[in-house]
Amino acid sequence: MGIVNEFKQFVARGNVVDMAVGVIIGLAFGQIVSSLVSDVVMPPIGLLIGGVDFSDLMIVLREAENGVAAVTINYGTFIKRVVDFLIIAAVVFAAIKMIARLQRKEEAKPAEPPAPSNEEKLLAEIRDLLKTRRDS
Repeated sequence: MGIVNEFKQFVARGNVVDMAVGVIIGLAFGQIVSSLVSDVVMPPIGLLIGGVDFSDLMIVLREAENGVAAVTINYGTFIKRVVDFLIIAAVVFAAIKMIARLQRKEEAKPAEPPAPSNEEKLLAEIRDLLKTRRDS
């Protein structure tokens, strides 16, 4: 039962839950970016370089024979994955820069001076009393 309780405590920590949410959102974002690259970015690029569909770009090492699939190096798919990565990396970089900027703004705010301690208040009262006695 000790392992089960330790596991519950581990999962209940805020960092683990935050990480899980981040992974789920990241996976969904990755699918959106993959669709953006495959369906929006790559077709115009392929059209500009002569009507090429990047998923068809490959080097055939061995043709298909007798029901055995062809052996190919699919460098078009690799190019699409690199573009996916670059877009995701740029977005993550921008998000980190924005978070860092927000944190710097919070740090830049001057902290309010601490309230005087009881001793300081008492000393200020004594000082004020001494001043009034001298002035009288």
